[in-house]
Parts: sequence; structure tokens; C-alpha cells
Amino acid sequence: MTERQRLPNRREHEVFEFEHSGMRCRAGIGRFEDGRLAEVFLNIAKDGSAVDIHARDAAVAASLALQHGCEAETLRRALIRDGSGRASGILGAALDRIAVPEVRSP
Repeated sequence: MTERQRLPNRREHEVFEFEHSGMRCRAGIGRFEDGRLAEVFLNIAKDGSAVDIHARDAAVAASLALQHGCEAETLRRALIRDGSGRASGILGAALDRIAVPEVRSP
């Protein structure tokens, strides 16, 4: 198992909102010093609902995977997609908005 790469206690945090499957979602992300995605936070407008809890749990698991060396693009591609290739879940939808530019940059 790869050792967890810890983040500084004080760090920049980017926030953006998006809609997925008719739900208003908010995502927050943090990055390692080299610009790689390091953590994801997700919240759904219906705070405390089952879907909000599932989204937050998925973000925690994704953050731990990223901090243990999983690349954002690997994680993004592993998540469920519909027949058109669109992310089926909230985490996948959020990663589509943040991970793709990271992969395409030189």
C-alpha cells in the first residue's frame, strides 16, 4: 500500500456548483503543491438526504484514493457511465469538470 501523501493544514480550496440529474450540487477541491487533484468535497442541495450522504462518502473515498497515489483520471474513468459516456453519479460528474483539464494540460 502506498503511503498517504498528506496535505498542509492551510491550503487553497476551489469551489464550483453544477447540476446533475436534476440536483444542485456543490463541489470543493484541493490540490497538491504540484497541481494534482488531492481532495474532493461534495454536497447536494438537500443537506442530510441519502443522496447527499452518498455523495459526501464518495468524496471522502476519492480523496483518500488520491492521497494514496491514485491519479484523478484513473478514478474518473473507473466510475459508472451511461451509454453515451456521461457520468452516472455525482462524483463522476464532478471529476469530469475538474480532472479532464488536468489531463490535457502539457
